[in-house]
Amino acid sequence: MKNIDTDYLIVGQVGSTYGIKGWLKILSHTEKDTNILDYMPWYVEDLSGWKVMEVEDSKRHNNGIIAKLKGFDNPEQAKLLSGKKIAILRSQLPILSKDEYYWNDLKGLTVIDQHGENLGKVIYLIATGSNDVLVVKGTKEHGIPYQLGEVITSIDLEKGEIHVNWEVI
Repeated sequence: MKNIDTDYLIVGQVGSTYGIKGWLKILSHTEKDTNILDYMPWYVEDLSGWKVMEVEDSKRHNNGIIAKLKGFDNPEQAKLLSGKKIAILRSQLPILSKDEYYWNDLKGLTVIDQHGENLGKVIYLIATGSNDVLVVKGTKEHGIPYQLGEVITSIDLEKGEIHVNWEVI
């Protein structure tokens, strides 16, 4: 599979089929799971690249989301999409205020502590009840609280760096 083009952001994944008319379970990666329905069109990756998928219908079902995609009218056709990633174009996202960042933009940034030591790169983030956590992998793996102004002293997307005031334990 090709590397994901930076113009595309993964917002979910196609799950298993649902029913006999080609509906699919949708696994959303958005903050509120139904937000995925606000971003249209969806792009689904196949061997030849990203393809636009038109959502004919969608709805909340139990604790999840199901969707009917145009051209997939039975379980056999719909099953071909199971496991595929759902993306949107970066341009579909709202512009953020200063000091606001999309998680996707923080992944891969180098984290440097107050002593100038490279702690590693952000590999993913975790949402917790009190504050989010950057998971940083270097020689060790660290969970660093995402507290702007306290622990996170600066973020420079152009340089690819996050500076922290945090002691390695």
